[in-house]
Amino acid sequence: MEKFLDLIVRAGGLDRRYIFLVIALVVMLPLFFPLGLPIRPTIASQTVYDVVEELNAGDKALVSFEYGPSTKPEIHPMAVGLLRHLFEKDVKVYVTCLWPDGQFMAMEALEQVAEDQYGKEYGEDYVLLGFRPGNEAVIKGLVSNLRKVFTVDANGNFLDDIPMMDGINQVADFDYLFSASAGYPGTVEWVQYAADPVGITMSTGTTSIQVNEVMPYVQSGQIKGILGGMPGAAEYESLIGQAGIGTSGMDAQSVAHIVIVAFIIFGNISFFVERRRSKKY
Repeated sequence: MEKFLDLIVRAGGLDRRYIFLVIALVVMLPLFFPLGLPIRPTIASQTVYDVVEELNAGDKALVSFEYGPSTKPEIHPMAVGLLRHLFEKDVKVYVTCLWPDGQFMAMEALEQVAEDQYGKEYGEDYVLLGFRPGNEAVIKGLVSNLRKVFTVDANGNFLDDIPMMDGINQVADFDYLFSASAGYPGTVEWVQYAADPVGITMSTGTTSIQVNEVMPYVQSGQIKGILGGMPGAAEYESLIGQAGIGTSGMDAQSVAHIVIVAFIIFGNISFFVERRRSKKY
């Protein structure tokens, strides 16, 4: 027993660099080799899934990208998951961006899902309208007359030359709205200036820190469900049956938390054993 206690005390003085190395390994390994830990979707995530499930083939969904590289780990997985779900149901996808960086995020997501995974055709199945400056003024413009805000898409094609733009002139012409938002302008502005005035069904995905700000709109029914941060993305991936970065990210996060707690417990045991010995002698 005494030898075991000696081992604990010596381990308590472990160089912190080794601790950092262990944490790095337990974070990285699940990203490359997902553990498949169980994920239980919340009601908020389930609601988003149910709303999309109610859409029919040929329905029109407006998806807005309002995030950049700094919040990509949280929001990009849910945006990819949503696009997978929409394309799986053959819904027509129209993408707009209220953030400049959002256009690059949207291009990456569409290339990964629409082109590589589902083989969708640009202009027939999806279109990237792109970014326009103006914050909530852009939303107001889309509500009144989309053609005044966008005359060409992100690739410079005139909207009149894009087949799936026929009959699309304002937000009211869409069947569903989703905001992938990391802040202002984003979810709140879409609710205030589009979803409420027009009456369009809307869902959202936000960073974890934004959930408390947006939740009152969810509870009032103005927003139909919310995906909150990486957990929300993982839950949505579980619902659509396609594991992605959200799922592996939650695996890494869960294992890292377990290891950190284990280090804390072990460190406290070492501390108390050493203090007891010092009092004894």
